[in-house]
Parts: sequence; structure tokens; C-alpha cells
Amino acid sequence: MPRPTFTAQLPPDVGPACCLAASAMQREGITLPLPGLNDEEGPRLPDLLPPVVDAHVHLFPDAVFDALWNWFDTHAWPVRYKLRTPQVIRFLLDRGLSHVVALHYSHRAGMARALNTYVAEVCRTEPKVIGLATVFPGEPGAAQILTDAFAAGLKGVKLHCHVQCFAPDAPELHEIYATCAAHGRPLVMHAGREPKSSSYRVDPYQLCAVERVQRVLEDHPTLKLCVPHLGADEFDGYLKLLERYPNLWLDTTMMASAFFPIPVPLNLFAARPDRLLYGTDFPNIPYAWDRELKQLLKLKLPAHHEASVLGGNALRLFGVA
Repeated sequence: MPRPTFTAQLPPDVGPACCLAASAMQREGITLPLPGLNDEEGPRLPDLLPPVVDAHVHLFPDAVFDALWNWFDTHAWPVRYKLRTPQVIRFLLDRGLSHVVALHYSHRAGMARALNTYVAEVCRTEPKVIGLATVFPGEPGAAQILTDAFAAGLKGVKLHCHVQCFAPDAPELHEIYATCAAHGRPLVMHAGREPKSSSYRVDPYQLCAVERVQRVLEDHPTLKLCVPHLGADEFDGYLKLLERYPNLWLDTTMMASAFFPIPVPLNLFAARPDRLLYGTDFPNIPYAWDRELKQLLKLKLPAHHEASVLGGNALRLFGVA
């Protein structure tokens, strides 16, 4: 698979996208890093499932993956699947997934164009990859960076408040929100408060709050916004937003895995299964690739709701269905 040259290195104090529930674990007397699980993995998806889309897969150039995995080994857990981009794609598609949504993020100004070019090339090679763009909030030409990425075929945008050190309602974000809305492209933004970890350069409890996300939804009513990890840890607040704002989605990533000491917020599944997306954080997970899926199937959702959560909602949100 063609790979543009990319040599950027993450600094040691920039954490990854998915070390969930650190402060919740601290309250339970559990400290990081955590051990991985040696749970059994299935050879492929069970028969007779509707199309399954993993809406939260990370694809990065090798140098960035190496830096992330070093961070995990030090601060989080052992990554079970240290696979490069082509291997990630083949692993998931060969096990029966319909599509994967590829997420990445830039941790400083000047990285986004190279990362977007990388993911756009991946998507041209494998059409079952739904690639999103990224941009660093406040960098010069942010709107043009995204416009060019959309023209290259990318289907949305990924941002991360903790890694990129911004609040959802910060003024420099309005340009990004307006560009996404103008092009009809969804934005996936890690705007939940968790993790609260000393390895980040910012305190996410100072940056992130459900009220800040509500202001974004009010100021940009045509923006399609997806908050990963079911908005951890403000589940009740995000349930209220789901019921009030039709342009909000959540993904399940790691919150339905039964890995963290946090009960699955079942009321979200009961209330708005039409705006929940199945996601995993693959490959940066400490357990079997299908663990999250198995846990979701145990919920015994009605068949049409299960089909929506497992894949239909993601295909519609990202304009594939």
C-alpha cells in the first residue's frame, strides 16, 4: 500500500486517544498501567449479523504508531495488536467487517496535511476504509486544509480535546465547525472529560464538559457531531443532549467492553439507538478485537436497533449508505 513519507514523532507527554476512565479507575483504587486481558478472540464475525462497521479505528503512519505504542506501554496497557495500517485493514476486513472508519489527529500545527494525504491514499487503495481528516485548531489556513481534504475524498474530521489541548467551545473552533457544516461532513471529537491523567499536558476536566458541547450544538445547528466513548464520563448529560439535539451522535468505543470499572450506560441504548455507533479503538486495545462486539450482542437489542448500532448508523452518518 503506498505510504507518503512521514517522520513526525509524538512528544512523550502527548497521550493517545483512548486511555479511558483513568480518574474513575483511580476512584476504584486501580492505577495505570493496567494489564492486558488474555481473553479468547473469535476467528471472524458471527454468522447472520447485519453489516458491521467499526466506527473508531486508528490508522497512522508507522512513526506515529510507534510513539503511541511507547506511550501505552508506559502509561496505559500493553497493546494487543501492534499492527501497521495495511495489517489493521486486512485484519478487520478479513474477519467480516463491512467497513472501518479511519481516525487520526495532529498534535501540533503543520502536521494535518501530511496525515490527511496519508489517509486519503489508504482510502484510494481500499474503498471499504472511510477516512476522516484532521486539523490542528487555530493553525493558519485550517478551513482550506479541511476543504482540500474533503476534495481528496475524506468523509469527515477527527479532533481530540485532550491531545490537541482545546476546549470544544473555544473561538478557534468555529471556523472548523462552519467548514464541516458547509460541506456536510461529520465531526468526531473526543470531548468527554475522561481520561483525567497526569500524562496529558492539560486537565481535561478544565477543558471538557457537556455544557461546552451543548454550546457547540446550539451555535452550529447543522453540524453533525459525534462524541466518542459515549461521552465518558458524563453519560446522563449526553443522554439529555441526544434527546434534544438531532445532530448529535455517540460511539460506544471501549465503554461496552467490560474492561473498565464503569457500568455500561444502558439508558443510552434504550433512548437513542438510532444515534449510537459501534466502535473499538482498534488496534490500540488491551483485549480481543471482538470483545466490544460480544458485549453489545449480550444487550439483546431489538434486531433493527442492533443493526443500526452495529453498522447502519455509521454508514448513514458518513454518507456511505
